[in-house]
Amino acid sequence: MHWLGIAFFAGAGIVVVRWLANRTDGLGRRRPFPLFWTVALIVLGCASLTPFVLRYRLENRLSAAATTMAGFDVEVYCQSFGEAFVDAGAEAGFVRFGPDGVPERSTLIKRQQCRDLSSYLRSSKDAPSEPHAVAVHTLTHETIHMTGIANEGVTECHAVQRDAEMARLLGASPEGGRALAAIYWNRFYPRMPDGYRSEECGPGGGLDLGGPDVPWRGS
Repeated sequence: MHWLGIAFFAGAGIVVVRWLANRTDGLGRRRPFPLFWTVALIVLGCASLTPFVLRYRLENRLSAAATTMAGFDVEVYCQSFGEAFVDAGAEAGFVRFGPDGVPERSTLIKRQQCRDLSSYLRSSKDAPSEPHAVAVHTLTHETIHMTGIANEGVTECHAVQRDAEMARLLGASPEGGRALAAIYWNRFYPRMPDGYRSEECGPGGGLDLGGPDVPWRGS
């Protein structure tokens, strides 16, 4: 869509240039400025570019949070409308790993989760909804992957323990972050497929990071 916006702005420029080159007609009469078409093309250009600009700002915000959590520069990309239209995958996000087992330092978050992340950023973050919890957890999960952990069960367990941290990086209060982490841990983690759950993920388990934000601390 951003190319369409650029095309509209280019069209407005062409209209103005053509008027400047031919301000008078064959009889020497001054031609009126093509105000309607110039304004119409500019408005269409702004409308076409707005989603791109908003997505760019969202990606920058999410990338900054993920970079802080990962400890090195990473990029977060939100799925575009066109990409979502042809996407048949069920995953909420993904990170590509190379044949050497090293992950790319970028992740793609699916369109719905990015919309929910945008909604979360606009909210007070004090009473997160279930879609907010899933979306923030998706960002945490993919960030853990980018640190080099490929195993889904380990990644998921580390992510549930750092969801509150990610929520804070996105602007939540400590209480709001813990509330979001508790929603995912209590309502979604138990329903995840076997490959995403581990008996070691819990109090005193082998995957217990022991930090202050582990969601079972308040369970």
